[in-house]
Amino acid sequence: MSAQAHGKATGPMAGFLDNPVVGMAPWIIFSLLVGPGRFELAVGLALAVSVALTVLSHLVDRDSSWKILELADIVFFAAMAVIGALASEGTLNWLETYAGEVANIALAVIAFGSMAVRMPFTLQYAREQVDPSLWHTRGFLRTNYMITGAWGIAFLVAAAAGAYGDLVLHNPSNMWTGWIIQILAIVAAVKFTVWYPDVARARAVREAAGLPPEPTPWAGFLVPLAGTLVPVGIAVLIFDNMWWLGAALIVVGSLLTKTLQSRADQEPA
Repeated sequence: MSAQAHGKATGPMAGFLDNPVVGMAPWIIFSLLVGPGRFELAVGLALAVSVALTVLSHLVDRDSSWKILELADIVFFAAMAVIGALASEGTLNWLETYAGEVANIALAVIAFGSMAVRMPFTLQYAREQVDPSLWHTRGFLRTNYMITGAWGIAFLVAAAAGAYGDLVLHNPSNMWTGWIIQILAIVAAVKFTVWYPDVARARAVREAAGLPPEPTPWAGFLVPLAGTLVPVGIAVLIFDNMWWLGAALIVVGSLLTKTLQSRADQEPA
């Protein structure tokens, strides 16, 4: 049964808003934007996006459920905005340095906490897109646990990278710890969110037909990650003194993408 058949709003906008990546957009914006002199801008933009997405979601689909993530978005960034407005100069300096790690850790806690209470936060988005008869099936639940866990790991990696830049390197604006590693972690989680459901569905079809499972088609997941090495290499060439590393990343990224894409084309759909 389609989403339309059981009373859910359909269309490009509804599909866009029912994607858990959209619910994480404020956190991604905040964690990548916040830094010295940018706390007010980062928290203001994240809060505005949180409110706008939540309001739009319930205008497009008035029957849409209230989701853990969208409520956490508004509460967290509203609280950060209030704290920032009332904070002393010393507290504001601390927030500008460490608020990115706080946000990443908070989202990791939401991800793993929602799994601990058996309601992975992506489950609420996924239920908006499928028939209720699938909500309690093993494959559907496993898929959402895997995707939620992937996001939890991605934000832990981002938090660790930011903390290393702040506490060890004493450089919140370090290109690698403040941008590249964090962006790569998020890109990996986004790709996993798109890639894994197709893998799970293909596995379920084979199980239903009594066929043995096929090897997991990892090449399809790794292609876009390898592709990100090229823009990373270009960024290193432009903004870092290690031109040789930038050139190496561009060459390796190009060759690896081509090799993985060839393997992905040979993998079963």
